Amino acid sequence: MDFSDLNVHIFRLINDLGKDYTSFNAAVVFVAEYMVYVLALAVILYWFTRTNANRIMVICSMISFIVAEIIGKLAGTIHSNHQPFAELSNVNQLIEKAVDNSFPSDHTILFFSFCMTFWLFHKKTGVFWMILAFCVGLSRIWVGVHYPADVAAGAIISMTSAIIVYLTVPKLSVINKLLRIYEKGEQIILPANNKSKNF
Repeated sequence: MDFSDLNVHIFRLINDLGKDYTSFNAAVVFVAEYMVYVLALAVILYWFTRTNANRIMVICSMISFIVAEIIGKLAGTIHSNHQPFAELSNVNQLIEKAVDNSFPSDHTILFFSFCMTFWLFHKKTGVFWMILAFCVGLSRIWVGVHYPADVAAGAIISMTSAIIVYLTVPKLSVINKLLRIYEKGEQIILPANNKSKNF
């Protein structure tokens, strides 16, 4: 069995779960489509804890995502494939998706960029975020819009990006200077006497 056959075989194993366990489909669709709003809310909440560590974490997450997206687009020019529902028969497609290059998975890049960064900064609560990222990647296969290779490539690219950004960006004086300038302006608009604790 070559890599392409293995990719399809694993896809079938996961995607067919939606046929065998239909009661889970609504929850999986929610994770695949709408968990991004939960992530966005978490980013906002982390930012407005108004602690330096959390704000540096959010900045690193965003930079990591941008870097990973650029690398992902470059990877997509080297290898491309359409979504499984466009290439295979009898796919259990649970959400609508335009047919385009699905390699690598943008959803996976987004979640692993942020969640890996959250884990690097907050090991205990970060475990939850890494589990969530894994569930999102799995859900994209379950609903029929990505192959396992699309998800795996997105995860590898974004985790690598997150580690590199985590090791470099917080040390850059320009980032800390810009953050201090922002916080001075914020203090004028939204004064706060007590900073919230990390979570």
